[in-house]
Amino acid sequence: MILTAAVVFMIVQTAMLMVLVARLAPGRHRRPPVPPRPMPRIDTTVSVIVATLNEARRIGPCLEGLMQQDCPLLEVLVVDSRSDDGTRELVQAAARRDARIRLLTDDPLPAGWVGKVWALETGRRAAQGDWILGIDADTIPAPGLVGAVIDAAEEGRYDVASFSPQFTGQRVAERFVQPAMLVTLVYRTGAAGAEQPPDRVLANGQCFLVRRAVLEAHGGYAAARGSFSDDVTLARHLAAEGARVGFLDGSRIIQVHAYDGLREMWREWGRSFDLKDATSRTRGWMDVLLVWLVQALPLPVLVLMALCTGGHAWGASAWPDMPHWLQVALLTVNGTALLVRLSMLSALRGSYAVRGIAYWCSWLADGAAAYRLTLSMARTPRAWRGRRYPPASDVTM
Repeated sequence: MILTAAVVFMIVQTAMLMVLVARLAPGRHRRPPVPPRPMPRIDTTVSVIVATLNEARRIGPCLEGLMQQDCPLLEVLVVDSRSDDGTRELVQAAARRDARIRLLTDDPLPAGWVGKVWALETGRRAAQGDWILGIDADTIPAPGLVGAVIDAAEEGRYDVASFSPQFTGQRVAERFVQPAMLVTLVYRTGAAGAEQPPDRVLANGQCFLVRRAVLEAHGGYAAARGSFSDDVTLARHLAAEGARVGFLDGSRIIQVHAYDGLREMWREWGRSFDLKDATSRTRGWMDVLLVWLVQALPLPVLVLMALCTGGHAWGASAWPDMPHWLQVALLTVNGTALLVRLSMLSALRGSYAVRGIAYWCSWLADGAAAYRLTLSMARTPRAWRGRRYPPASDVTM
């Protein structure tokens, strides 16, 4: 029985490792991080939309960064959902300093919409720019961000382009766990900057650029109205409709300090990073299986092998009937998977402003990341950024 289980485990794990290698391989030719560019090469206009709900603690650096942007920034539409923590006053003060900033208030949330998506749709209806750039309130835009994203979109001939940030302000515990959670995204979707099929496209709503005409031609943000991973849902919807979609490395043009500690990150990001709103249930659970088999379990398997050898061939004492070829196969597959995982530390290092020993040891948190992904896939959020939502049948599309 143990032998049969070990053979099945090895076969499935090998298949998943092959899938992972094929998925990561295009990353060898991915584009380098997008550099800041104060002035783009083309003449165009951009409307920035910032959705807010009680963001007074975080929105200051975002507004300061946006005020440093040059052309083609036409306007900054801050769509607020009746904040009561001083957010509105901060935006109004910024608007007195920069006439491009406007404070809007969205209408009461319609049935079936998630709050952030409704705010974005409200901003979309008011926007005048040729491009719409969604920016989260917890981001810190670098000077030259707007010009950079426009040039990157034009150079790649993208209708939609989003940009991965550089994480900043993390405490030690976050730098230990969050990179492991981030790696699950890379394992499930591929590397930033690499071309992906529509159903594997990844997107980042913290910096999400789209041609206004393309967005309007496909119903605005309504395609993602009930999604808690609205960025990926919208990007995949537009890609399936024929839009050219890119996901690029924006670590040089935007930083994010999204969560105040490990507990909030585990709770808030952990609710949506499963991407189940943008992925079929079958594929979502297959991705969970992949993460367990080639990210979380290789280290425990190798440790178990080492403990069981006692200086001899693995299984000599615990599993005397284990064939040598199976021992070698398990060692090879799990050793290769661990080497791939360790290589991700180097590949993703630019995504963190501060790394330290916690980051370089984050592969030890892979089991926790796989566990959080499993929980996220199995549960539907009921609360998000200060709002409570009805059961999934009333929210999701």
